[in-house]
Amino acid sequence: MDDQDYFFGLAGPLEAVPAAGSMRAANLRGFSDFIRSRGGAPRRILQLHGLDPRVLADPDGHVSCQQVAAMFEYCSLQFDDPIFGLHLAATQDADVFGSVTAVCRAAPDLRSVVNCLINYLPVAHSPEAQLELVEQGGMAELRWMVRADVGFNVQANYQAMMLILTLLRAVSAGRFQPAGIQLSIDASPHDLLQIESLIGAPISLRAERNSIGFSAAMLDLPITTANRLVYRLLGGYLARLRILNRADMAERTRSYVRGALPAGNCSVDRCAEQLGLSVRTLQSRLAAHGLRFCDLVEDQREQLARIYLSQTPMPIDEVADRLGYAEQTSFGRAFKRWTGLTPRAFRRYRR
Repeated sequence: MDDQDYFFGLAGPLEAVPAAGSMRAANLRGFSDFIRSRGGAPRRILQLHGLDPRVLADPDGHVSCQQVAAMFEYCSLQFDDPIFGLHLAATQDADVFGSVTAVCRAAPDLRSVVNCLINYLPVAHSPEAQLELVEQGGMAELRWMVRADVGFNVQANYQAMMLILTLLRAVSAGRFQPAGIQLSIDASPHDLLQIESLIGAPISLRAERNSIGFSAAMLDLPITTANRLVYRLLGGYLARLRILNRADMAERTRSYVRGALPAGNCSVDRCAEQLGLSVRTLQSRLAAHGLRFCDLVEDQREQLARIYLSQTPMPIDEVADRLGYAEQTSFGRAFKRWTGLTPRAFRRYRR
C-alpha cells in the first residue's frame, strides 16, 4: 500500500469518529484549570455528571453531549455565572476543533473555511453539530444548531458561538468581523452587556435561530496560512470520512428495514430504538445527507418485491403482506410505479 492508499484507506488516526450523541473531549480543554480558578473541584464535578476525569487527558476521546451540556448548566449555577460557557470558551483556542481547524487553516479563502466547518465538523468533532451558510442581499449568515435533544443547553450554546468566532478570527488573522449575532436564548441586560463586550459585536436575543451575521464580501478573504497540499490531503481524508459516515447511517437503516419488513414491525420509532437514537435524531441525520426513512423503506420494498417474485413461489398477496401493504391492489400500484409491470407480469417475464 503506498502513502496515498494508506491515507485515504482510513487506517490513520481519525478513523474513530464520534458516535451519535457524542463529541470530542477537546470541548473540555482547560476545564480543570478554569474550574480551579473559581475555587471548584473539577474531578468531583466531572464524576457527578458521569464523566471519567481521564477524558481530559485525551482530546480525541468522546464524551456525551448531554452530559457535558448538563455539567455546564450545573457549573453556571454553582459558580453564579450566567454566561459560564462563554467565559470557558474565552480561555480556549481554535484548535479545540482538531483536524477541522487544521483543514480550515490550510483553506484558500474564508468561504472554503466555512464550507469545511459545515461539512466536516459533524464528521470529525460531533455528529450532532449542524451548520448552514445563507447568503442574501450582500450579507451572509452562518447558522448552527444541535441535532439531538441534549436538554437545557444555554451554556453549551454560548461555548459553540465563541468557539466558532474564535476559529473564524484565527484563520483570517483577525480580519473576520461579525456584523451581529443572533441567539435563540435569553439573558439579562447586565449579562447582555458582558456578552457584547466579550464578543465585540451586537447581540440579538430570543431569535428564531442561532447565527453569526457578516458581510458576504468577507467570504472572499484569503487565508494567509493556506496550504494547497495539506488542504487537498486532509480535506480529501475528511471528505472520505463524511461519505463513509453517510453510507454507514444509510446502510444501518437499510439493514433494519430489510429485517423488519418481513416481520411486520417496520417503523421509524423501532428503527431509532434499534440504532440507539431518538426519532428526531435519526430523521435529522438522514436528512443531513438528503435521505428520508420513508424513501429507504420504499427502496427496500422494491428490492424485496423483486426477489420474492423472481426467486420464490410466494403468492402475490403474501408478498404484499410481507412488505407491509394492507391490500394487494396497493402493492400492485406501487410495483407498477417501480417497474412499469404488474407483479404477475413481472413474475412471468422473469421466469
